[in-house]
Amino acid sequence: MNKLHIGTMGWSYDFWVGNFYHKGLKATDFLAEYSKHFDTVEVDSTFYGVPYESTVLRWKAQTSTDFLFSMKFPKAITHEKMLKDCEEDVRRFIERISLLQGKLGPLLLQFPYSFKPEHLYTLNDFLPTLPKGHRFVVEVRNKKLLDDKLFSLLRKNGVALAVVDHPFMLKLEATTADFAYIRWEGDRRKVKGTLGKVEVDRSNDIVTWAEKIKTFLDNSIEVFGYFSKYYSGHPPSDAKQLQKLIHR
Repeated sequence: MNKLHIGTMGWSYDFWVGNFYHKGLKATDFLAEYSKHFDTVEVDSTFYGVPYESTVLRWKAQTSTDFLFSMKFPKAITHEKMLKDCEEDVRRFIERISLLQGKLGPLLLQFPYSFKPEHLYTLNDFLPTLPKGHRFVVEVRNKKLLDDKLFSLLRKNGVALAVVDHPFMLKLEATTADFAYIRWEGDRRKVKGTLGKVEVDRSNDIVTWAEKIKTFLDNSIEVFGYFSKYYSGHPPSDAKQLQKLIHR
């Protein structure tokens, strides 16, 4: 079984035509082409709402058999209700995306800065209610949460802490589950991300990350990693460079 899954945050970008997707490729065929290069993607659209059944089934049909979709929880759960009184929202979301069956990867609970240490009690009550048989990830934006209290809570529930490469966040390498989840978010103050090319050379950073990921793999930790368009400006290039460094 492949223990390394590297891809990008999203695939539906027309500014990748001519520099990743070939010219003339229809937008409806982007995902099928993407899956020829990478075996995973992080889906951002689920943050804005539960996808239609037809959409999920189309994603499943367009990708290779070993492809994995990581999904963001809807913001109604993580931002608006902040985990309270959201049982039906969670049930509906999990039920819908489970149509992917074996192609369903980790599920990301991405919290806003306003999710603070005092909300740990809510998280402590919420995590045990999540359905078994899925992999879950927590990402926090408030640095005050990044301590042993959070790490212990996640370990107790087998939930991964998202490792984030972002200028405002600490570069942690804590593992709280049997898999690692890495998000290369970059700095949108310096990178437009819509030019279809590398805007900032991140080669040295990617070399450093390759060595860290090799350590994870040597310790039998499965790795999921996703590049944002704000990292270098061209996520497909970043992902391919990282793959090449790890596999050489």
